[in-house]
Amino acid sequence: MTFENVVSLDMNMAGQEIYWSDISQKKIYRTSMDSADDATHHHIVIDTDIDAPEGIAFDWIHRNLYWTDSVRSTVSVVTADGDRRKTLFSQGLSKPRAIVVDPHSNFVYWTDWGNPAKIEKGGLNGGDRSALVTDNIVWPNGITLDLLNQRLYWVDSKLHTLSSIDVQGGSRRTLIIDEHSLAHPLGITVFEEKVFWTDVSNNAILSANRLTGDGITPVAEHLMSPEDIILFHNLKQPAGRDWCQVSNGGCEFLCLAAPQVGRRPPKYTCACPDNMMLARDMRTCVRTTTATPVLITTTAARPARRTTKPPIRRTTAEPTVPATKPRSQTTTQAPATSPGKWPLFCLPLASLMHSVTLSPLLFHLIAVVCLLVAGALLLWKNYRLKNTNTIHFDNPVYQKTTEDQVHIWRSHSIDGYAYPKVCLSEEFNSVLICV
Repeated sequence: MTFENVVSLDMNMAGQEIYWSDISQKKIYRTSMDSADDATHHHIVIDTDIDAPEGIAFDWIHRNLYWTDSVRSTVSVVTADGDRRKTLFSQGLSKPRAIVVDPHSNFVYWTDWGNPAKIEKGGLNGGDRSALVTDNIVWPNGITLDLLNQRLYWVDSKLHTLSSIDVQGGSRRTLIIDEHSLAHPLGITVFEEKVFWTDVSNNAILSANRLTGDGITPVAEHLMSPEDIILFHNLKQPAGRDWCQVSNGGCEFLCLAAPQVGRRPPKYTCACPDNMMLARDMRTCVRTTTATPVLITTTAARPARRTTKPPIRRTTAEPTVPATKPRSQTTTQAPATSPGKWPLFCLPLASLMHSVTLSPLLFHLIAVVCLLVAGALLLWKNYRLKNTNTIHFDNPVYQKTTEDQVHIWRSHSIDGYAYPKVCLSEEFNSVLICV
């Protein structure tokens, strides 16, 4: 086996393995460092559904490999043995190239030299994507991470610059602007106080101070088109905890580390292959009829990203086609309504109005009915409040009805009640008797 066009490298320091991508053969390989010169010990990690693997990055904690494909415009992940893979990012990408991972905070960073050029980051599980650099950038090639200081370094082959930025997108600095030393830089890495890069125009590897950009020095010269560079040292890949190690985290297919941002983020999320989606248990996979991947958000709620390609703009007007009613409709759950503001039977109607389009006449009819019922309930409640204890009786002596109300109130008598005095007049002797 011969190498044709190796464009990207990375290593598994603990396992003494090296990974590389060959853009001509459209494959990603791995081998042990002890037998790197023996082609019979080279193992293929990926050789299908791949076109231009321009960048690879190995997650040494969770043992997954991430790569970019500039033809398919995707960022994907595969297990170290190549058995399980998934496309993580496919929307809004043009020409993704170099890539680097941080398996401690569980983020992946990549450059995109398409139009528009940019540097982005996203979770190792495909969530929490955001752009870090979008201006003053043209041909971003190599990118590397200073894990200890949480700063990214990249080279721009068009602007002939070497720059850095923190992992949140702030404190941007341009360290070097040099058309000779940065004639056409491609690969870059950082270690301790030095930053190293390859330059295919100079056929050399150069270094400089990572803080100031001073002291540009050739490290190796007279090379043959050096594309990428990695630095072998155990401190480059500090150990960490793998939450997916036990039983694959309970996931049927892939267990991917989740970004540790926000309040109480999950340690990992399960993922399925591109033609499947997570079931309700969020662990097993089921078939799906759509090709749209499920976007995972591990932070606080935020506006949903677009998961479908934007419509193609046309310069000519299209004929107007009458809308037809679809055979099936999907409704989303309506927000909860306070039960104290509507009668109980109106709650389903109020929820229905959020999910189904009603005609104005039907809407007003429902509103009037609800108001009438609410008014009737208020009148009935008011009637009950006014219903006091009133006694009407016929006077057996005078055969007349007393319209006066007799109120019974508490007193200090033996039986606890006192009654108003009743006076009777005897006409034959004009005597007034009150009891």
